[in-house]
Amino acid sequence: MFENLSERLERSFKILKGEGKITEINVAETVKDIRKALLDADVSYKVAKDFCNRVKDKAMGANVLTAVKPQQMMVKITHDELADFMGSTAQDINVKGNPGVVLVAGLNGSGKTTFSGKLALLLKSKRGMKVLLAACDTFRPAAIEQLKVLGESIQVPVYTEEGEKDPIKIAKAAIAKARAEGYSVVIVDTAGRLAVDQQLMDEISALHQAVHPTETLFVVDAMTGQDAVETAKAFNDRLDFDGVVLTKMDGDTRGGAALSIKAVVGKPIKFVSSGEKLEALDVFHPDRMADRILGMGDVVSLVEKAQEQFDEK
Repeated sequence: MFENLSERLERSFKILKGEGKITEINVAETVKDIRKALLDADVSYKVAKDFCNRVKDKAMGANVLTAVKPQQMMVKITHDELADFMGSTAQDINVKGNPGVVLVAGLNGSGKTTFSGKLALLLKSKRGMKVLLAACDTFRPAAIEQLKVLGESIQVPVYTEEGEKDPIKIAKAAIAKARAEGYSVVIVDTAGRLAVDQQLMDEISALHQAVHPTETLFVVDAMTGQDAVETAKAFNDRLDFDGVVLTKMDGDTRGGAALSIKAVVGKPIKFVSSGEKLEALDVFHPDRMADRILGMGDVVSLVEKAQEQFDEK
């Protein structure tokens, strides 16, 4: 997913190759190149500019260790800033409660229903939880059927109500059933639309207020780039969700959404999903993603070791 960005950043660091020390001139050149690479990866101009300013400030204020080359130091600084920009550490979801309620929101086609199945499998197999899926997408007829098929394949029950069009009634009944039958968590799959509209926002807000979820996750298609960031912003203004799920990370995407969402919306990315397989769901680790983007984990480790073992001089 980040191949193009990785190559561009690697080229940026080559400006410093063979340089004896970090100077204002070679840092400015490198940072300018990094900004171009980010803009090409569909990161918004403001986010790219803020990011580069932070890298520049850190590089100019860095005590360059004699044990490492300026190029290696710059890789380490960029790595740390990338990880920080994407949320610095992995964030868990809150599924505590009687039962815990996870509300899954997003536009049509973002992969909400598939993600609901993936999350149910993850909570069941890795955390040993008793999970109930609630089919509350009454807008798209195939969604309920799709959730039933997913539930069956992972042996997780799906709560549906034939002919009921009110998602609030379905969600409340599912939560009552979960409470009565000792389920630990209910995952509520909600309706989307092709675009953000008033009807969708009113419906999702009403559902959110009615069920008081312990966790609200916004699912977004990583391939939509900056559109993904704008949609996340619109949803967050109404829902104040807890975290973002990026789907289709295996697709031909430039990665701008992953790099911009935390900076623009202020909410962490909690999961990344790639592929149709129900096991293909990972907790999002910003530091590991930064490793992947830079493809230079060894250099980062080397600089960290040098920082530990050498005094400032």
